Amino acid sequence: MTYSTMSLRLFLFLGVLLAPISLSLTGAEVSIASLLDEMTNRDERARFPEPAFTNRQFSSYDRDSVAKDKPGWFANRDRSMFLRVEKDNGRREFVMMDTEGPGAIVRFWMTFSGKDSGRGIMRIYIDGNPVPAIEGAAFDILSGNIVTGAPLAASVPEATLYQRRGHNLYFPIPYAKHCKITYESQGLREDDYGAKQPGTEAVYYNINYRTYDSSVKVASYSKAEMQKSEKAVANALALLSGNKKILSPDGVAHSLDAVLQPGAKKTVEIKTPGAIQHIAMRLRAENQEQALRSTVLEIAFDGEKTVWVPAGDFFGIGYRQLYTNTWYASADEDGLMQAYWVMPFAKNCTVTLHNLGRQPVRVSDASVNVKNWNWDERSMHFGAGWRQYTRINAGPHDQAKDISFASLQGKGVYVGDGVALFNTGYRWWGEGDEKVYVDGEAFPSHFGTGTEDYYGYAWCRPETFTDHPFIAQPLGTGNFSPRYSVNARVRALDGIPFNKSLQFDMELWISLRTTVNYAPVAFWYMMPGGRNMTPQDIVGAKEPVVMDRTDIYSPVLDAGRSIEGENLIWVSTPSGSVSYQAHDKIAWSGGLQLHWRDAEVGNQVKFSFRSNVEGRFRMVGTFTVARDYGVFDIYLNGKKIFSKLDLGGHDLGVMEFKADGAVLVKGENVLEIELIKHAEGAAKRSHFGLDKLVFE
Repeated sequence: MTYSTMSLRLFLFLGVLLAPISLSLTGAEVSIASLLDEMTNRDERARFPEPAFTNRQFSSYDRDSVAKDKPGWFANRDRSMFLRVEKDNGRREFVMMDTEGPGAIVRFWMTFSGKDSGRGIMRIYIDGNPVPAIEGAAFDILSGNIVTGAPLAASVPEATLYQRRGHNLYFPIPYAKHCKITYESQGLREDDYGAKQPGTEAVYYNINYRTYDSSVKVASYSKAEMQKSEKAVANALALLSGNKKILSPDGVAHSLDAVLQPGAKKTVEIKTPGAIQHIAMRLRAENQEQALRSTVLEIAFDGEKTVWVPAGDFFGIGYRQLYTNTWYASADEDGLMQAYWVMPFAKNCTVTLHNLGRQPVRVSDASVNVKNWNWDERSMHFGAGWRQYTRINAGPHDQAKDISFASLQGKGVYVGDGVALFNTGYRWWGEGDEKVYVDGEAFPSHFGTGTEDYYGYAWCRPETFTDHPFIAQPLGTGNFSPRYSVNARVRALDGIPFNKSLQFDMELWISLRTTVNYAPVAFWYMMPGGRNMTPQDIVGAKEPVVMDRTDIYSPVLDAGRSIEGENLIWVSTPSGSVSYQAHDKIAWSGGLQLHWRDAEVGNQVKFSFRSNVEGRFRMVGTFTVARDYGVFDIYLNGKKIFSKLDLGGHDLGVMEFKADGAVLVKGENVLEIELIKHAEGAAKRSHFGLDKLVFE
């Protein structure tokens, strides 16, 4: 029996034990129970919402962002921005959300910083009642047990300090008429934004909420409603705690197994109505990472090609074989990848795997499981798109930019996305905010506070988290260093409906001027005839995947026998730290310098680069000078080139120094820098900075 067959039987067995509560969503009252049923019902996700609703967001985004064509669009002080402050019986309540119903809170994320942060009192007022329906410390509401248990109230990553996590409440809180959320803390200042000394606590928040038509009946959240919904809550928690993947027993599996030669494809055709409920595969190749990126999954429903995504990105891991496990996708380190999006079609479906790479790829344990489906006026086609922004220049302020994740025209629901990237600097890569425009909005109805906030964690933390039903970071090693990271978010109740169009942008805002490979994937459902305006990125899928910083920053002397400092390969250092640094006030070539900081006298740092020429040359170095930079001896391939090079005692800037006698060898060359004396401006440790080397 194959692994896939065993898994299928297990899922069918679990389906008998933990089948979703059967609640009619059409025309019925919206309640805690109906929303939880919708959350765990994958079939319902494939139908346009009934009753219809909008999904918008309150957040603490920087209010200096007012328009694309005005200064402040990339303003980054996304903290402690509230609607207003209300004073009642000596209390100061900072208002985060205030909206008319009927509606429901469907996703609530927060993080905090500062003394006693997160311990302030949160109050959720419903339908104008002056007594809050929910009250308690923010941590206890969002990721404690005041409202519900994990995973619908949880914090991630669990491997980091509790205060440094992202706190996520996915439990639905419906209201019939009105909802207001406030936060009370002595650490907040009413004039925090303009104050020279802001409060001791900073508050960051994103609140996604639905609004229904006024004719829709909603049973508001209350203790009585919670008691009434006990079974629905227990059922949802049981399903979501293990991300149990229930499949319909009427499904039929179609094999995708093949050995794909370069340029070859494998196609499965389903010629009768139905719905894909499960896709599984395992890829094997000499270059496994490249296979995950260059093997592309394409799906056409009823003659419309709506899915075109590299296999690894489709299953939420990008181009590294990682473990992940959300409500809609899973993968393990042994290579098995599975997806559980329900994908209906009225007439036929074609599933194709393309090998766009230059190596054979073995596809095994691969199948498309199709179940029965009654196509109706609410049924939608599933869609997924991908592209890579290859070697894109990124940075703060004037270099920040909006990256398109999805550009859709038609009627549908946006249901998730992810990003796989290789970071080349020693700084956090994801400071940018999501901006979602629905049906041609001039200003986005979703304006976030940071990429890590959007994906549910906080403070750029690199620790993995993979077993939450709706958010995942299968790998975060590239969050602070030149490595790889991948994030994912799938949407259930927080899916975003649109009637005409949806534009999803994410800011690319990095505090370090650098170059990255940045590849977003997006998922949606649309009515037949809907269009994905992003073209297929065949070039990006064929592009060699980046496994090391040197794949982007070449460590080889260029045709002019020069090399940027940031292109050197760090080899070793016994003290201090090495990074690649940008500075707004210094015109470094390429915008960066190689930076060795906090060096101790007698210590050496080693770097290497490669040369295609050999011989004796004059070495011209452009170095950074500053009052706390030191005095150094510099060696090339064991020979001292600069003796007692004094880079200290100057105003911050760059200076050029020349020395004869530099001998280059073909292949690897080693550059050694030794601190021999602290500058007068440096107390006990000194810094070193190299902008560029040229060999004349």
